[in-house]
Amino acid sequence: MEEDKYASKRFDIQQEDAIDLAVLEAIPFDYPDSATEVAYHTEEFTFVCPWTGLPDFAHLVIRYVPHRALVELKSLKYYLTSYRNVGILQEHAVNRILQDLVQLLQPVSMAVEAEYRERGGMKTRAVAKYEKETG
Repeated sequence: MEEDKYASKRFDIQQEDAIDLAVLEAIPFDYPDSATEVAYHTEEFTFVCPWTGLPDFAHLVIRYVPHRALVELKSLKYYLTSYRNVGILQEHAVNRILQDLVQLLQPVSMAVEAEYRERGGMKTRAVAKYEKETG
């Protein structure tokens, strides 16, 4: 039997603590009662499989209704780029982004949606949502 030359192949994988939360910045939103919906789209969101180190690529959409703060776009770009070598599951990535942005912005509502490129004949779409509690 021939030896599996790929069995020991791995790429360097960073842990989730490599996600640069500190780079995120909020800026004031002057229209808190306007029900404005903000949407950011990128085709360049990527991270790696935590088991193989192989890359995952996604079309990422972040939609939210801000309350008193917006995310500063350059900081968001750097934050998302910090995922590049992080080993994280697809479903966990959208939830981590949602958690970090809700903590920063405290929006009225937010949804983070990722449509991942096909791999092994399967496409994945994951959506994580937040609604501010009223009362």
